[in-house]
Amino acid sequence: MEQLNFLDYLLDQNNIEMKQLSETERLDQSVQPLLEWFEVFARTMPWRSNPEPYWVWISEIMLQQTRVEAVRAYFDRFIAALPNIESLANIEDEKLMKLWEGLGYYSRARNLKKAAIVCVEQYHGELPRTYEELLKLPGIGSYTAGAIASIAYEQEVPAVDGNVLRVISRLLAWEEDITKQSVKRKMEAALLELMKRVHPNPRTFTAALMELGALVCIPNGAPCCMECPWKSICLARIQKKVERIPVKKKKIVRKIEERTVFLIQDGDLTAIKKRPSTGLLAGLYELPNIEGFYSEQEVKRIWEEKLKLPLTVERLKDGKHIFSHIEWHMQAYRVIIPKILEQNKLLREQEGELFFVTQEELNTNYALPNAFKTWKK
Repeated sequence: MEQLNFLDYLLDQNNIEMKQLSETERLDQSVQPLLEWFEVFARTMPWRSNPEPYWVWISEIMLQQTRVEAVRAYFDRFIAALPNIESLANIEDEKLMKLWEGLGYYSRARNLKKAAIVCVEQYHGELPRTYEELLKLPGIGSYTAGAIASIAYEQEVPAVDGNVLRVISRLLAWEEDITKQSVKRKMEAALLELMKRVHPNPRTFTAALMELGALVCIPNGAPCCMECPWKSICLARIQKKVERIPVKKKKIVRKIEERTVFLIQDGDLTAIKKRPSTGLLAGLYELPNIEGFYSEQEVKRIWEEKLKLPLTVERLKDGKHIFSHIEWHMQAYRVIIPKILEQNKLLREQEGELFFVTQEELNTNYALPNAFKTWKK
């Protein structure tokens, strides 16, 4: 019993000492255990094995809003098709959208091409080397600029994303709202000073912070504190505040929209249409759809009036897709045309033009957003 009490006493004394560290001291003490942990547990990734600027840039843009496991195959396909900045600058928009199909947030791909054009015109087909110049490129904010500068060019520049905001706010027990830009700027400043004081390898340090947030101090669910290299110095853990840090303002409640989707088929031909050039899913192709839910009889009447043909209609499984501020709840119908129409014949609608493509064309030429993947073969 006395031995247990003595061990508890030592633990309490250690916690007292750790509580008394200044922020600067706590940050300084975090570097070495983090780097040692990363050396053992770092995952192998193509852009990590070959951290050339173009690869780092493409991977970082893909990883926004997307998990590493999902990105790997897309990254390999993208690099095989577009091995350098010049090829990205010159690709046709629809081919780019097809390469990006499945990753979502298509404005990221559009900005990639815009930035590539700038690089070709102003930087001899290369990414600029400084954080300040990187920030001037379309689609590159402070985090991406910091990631490229530190990982690709090994410059002492922090890269603060959601993972880093979470692990550092817990390490220092910050109870400020991490969604505020002022808090992000404060953390960037603190990490910049840390890098200048301690001089860790920028590439390794930046990647290690991201990896800690991805594997241990995870975004959803309880952190794996006993596996953390910072378990003895993490102030949120010492103060038993892990569950309430990081502090984040409540998310905006998404607007729910009910939509009816139509899989209109004529043999091997499927009808698609192009969305407007602005707004949600701008310029992409989609299965025809309308707002609201409709019965099978209503769907049959709507399309027989449009196509001037007798049709067969059958109900398909429902679907749901979540955008950042909108949530689509979808019901779907297959609309079967009983006679062969001339391929690519345009059918005029109030919203725009509807046209037919083969399954092969749909798979290779047209980018269909994830919202419709439930009904894609």
